[in-house]
Amino acid sequence: MAGIKKRAKRMGGGAMKKRIKAAAGTHVTKSGKTAKKGLWYNINQKKKRIAAGSGEKMRRPGSKGAPTAKAIKKSQA
Repeated sequence: MAGIKKRAKRMGGGAMKKRIKAAAGTHVTKSGKTAKKGLWYNINQKKKRIAAGSGEKMRRPGSKGAPTAKAIKKSQA
């Protein structure tokens, strides 16, 4: 990971961090850290698609396929 950060810094800082691909199953956060893709990553990606006009809708709490309260608490820990 240190090598990626050094390379990004040499190549222009913040803008390059987004271009550097993370390993499969991970993503680069806004702060430049590498994190596992999880519930909040998926929620944010869906919100971006909705804002771009995909026609999708967020599922209501308690509906089939929506994250449960237990899953949300687990992802916040």
